Amino acid sequence: MAQLYYRYGTMNSGKSIEILKVAYNYEEQGKPVLLMTSALDNRDEVGYISSRIGMRREAYPIADDTDILGYIASLADKPYCVLVDEAQFLTRANVYDLARVVDELGIPVMAFGLKNDFRNELFEGSKYLLLLADKIDEIKTICQYCAKKATMVLRIKDGKPVYDGEQIQIGGHESYISVCRNHYFNPEIN
Repeated sequence: MAQLYYRYGTMNSGKSIEILKVAYNYEEQGKPVLLMTSALDNRDEVGYISSRIGMRREAYPIADDTDILGYIASLADKPYCVLVDEAQFLTRANVYDLARVVDELGIPVMAFGLKNDFRNELFEGSKYLLLLADKIDEIKTICQYCAKKATMVLRIKDGKPVYDGEQIQIGGHESYISVCRNHYFNPEIN
């Protein structure tokens, strides 16, 4: 039975490498997958899933107005599974479309993304995935400063923490670090 999975983690927890690994494993068994990612993620190139260790794959970009259900239903060869990266940037409608892919087309969907932003608020996509997902898993990593589990993302600018501003600012390790709750409120940035 198809299900909607949401796998979340902080920055640097290995979400993109995990999605690429899952795609490889399905394809190695002769089961085609559909890779999708947010059109907002332009760190490498729009329409690509990239890992910091150098692996990358082309993916169908999802914009706010993308008809995900219609696109997948129109494919001549249906995928065995749909894998979505940067799911935190999806809209409510995008997430509901993913749920419909599971329920109406019978295709499992695995979405990967951040749960909360640098202000420690839920992203829209994350909120609706947490509400609709059949299974929710955390991909864990450790705090930049200690051995505790990182649960928050700290935005930094010029070596100082930033707690206010636009929710979405595309960036990597130059702009964000993963931290535990204690170091979110008491960062040790030089």
